[in-house]
Amino acid sequence: MQQTLSQQLSERVNFAAIIIWALRLIVAVVVVWGVVSTLMSGVYSPSQWRDLVIFGLAQGGVYALIALGYTMVYGILGFINFAHGEVFMSGMMIGYFVADYLNQIGMWNGNPVLALLIVLLVSMATSTTVAVLVERIAYRPLRGSPRIVPLITSIGASFFIQYAFRGLFGAGVKSYPRMEALQGAVTVLGVRILKVHVLVIVAALVMMAVLYWFVEKTRTGKAIRAVAEDKEIAALMGVDIDRAIVTTFAIGGLMAGAAGLLYALVFYQVFFFSGFLPGIKAFTAAVLGGIGNIVGAMLGGFVLGIVESLGPILILSGLGIPAPHQLKDVVAFTVLVLVLIFRPKGLLGERLAEERD
Repeated sequence: MQQTLSQQLSERVNFAAIIIWALRLIVAVVVVWGVVSTLMSGVYSPSQWRDLVIFGLAQGGVYALIALGYTMVYGILGFINFAHGEVFMSGMMIGYFVADYLNQIGMWNGNPVLALLIVLLVSMATSTTVAVLVERIAYRPLRGSPRIVPLITSIGASFFIQYAFRGLFGAGVKSYPRMEALQGAVTVLGVRILKVHVLVIVAALVMMAVLYWFVEKTRTGKAIRAVAEDKEIAALMGVDIDRAIVTTFAIGGLMAGAAGLLYALVFYQVFFFSGFLPGIKAFTAAVLGGIGNIVGAMLGGFVLGIVESLGPILILSGLGIPAPHQLKDVVAFTVLVLVLIFRPKGLLGERLAEERD
């Protein structure tokens, strides 16, 4: 009887493996067919492909900054903070009012560097405050509960922040003022790039480099990594667990606030629901890179941004699908599904603590 059950289980496993490999083959054939058909058609010029890649990098930089909050919280607490998209939105929303005021007094275009710095600081401070409050009020009392409990709580916190901002600032869409200094393009190594894209890409790379240095080289960063590795051992070594966790949420808030301003400079508009889609896509980027892995979140953000920018035209155009650019969200979430099916650990895999006796 036991042998029969074992054989049945083996057959089921083999059947599941066959289905997965068949699905992989189908996906590969469809992607290759679409890419080859699009490239052979010659409809798009090299400059258009280049512009799509640059836009993807700019968009991916924003996703990467938001994804860092997801992956750091997961690394230290082991659950997904679905309220992080609203942390991103809060900084962008409050930043709008500051930007609008600076525009009214003439500083937005009169002194753009100082104006951007002021809005950046306000946006980062707002997102950090919201992130820390969420941790203190919603998550800390649930410390030690099953993972499903804080996960559900994070969804509730997400809706609470959304509709709190709707009640405070209304449901209408608000538009950031356009900055004249960021209009037009510059030539970098012979490539024409929009000024705003240059700012977004460079700013995102600099902030990610600073974060990586902070986590890897500073004493606080080492404490955060120690808590993520093993809370009990870290506490025995004198690490303040609560401080490390609060610092993690604060860092995630800082990155989300910066991403909020960069996102607004590219897309301009903000309203109470603005954090939902970018937040989910940033979560997709974190999973793509390897949830719990900081470098993976950075890589996943840029990869997702490029795939979302290039994918609809590069693949779907060749398959004869009309208006493929309108399906960019479908492409982004399809990437999430495919990653979960084919490589659940992501591109770089999750950093897991080694099992101890």
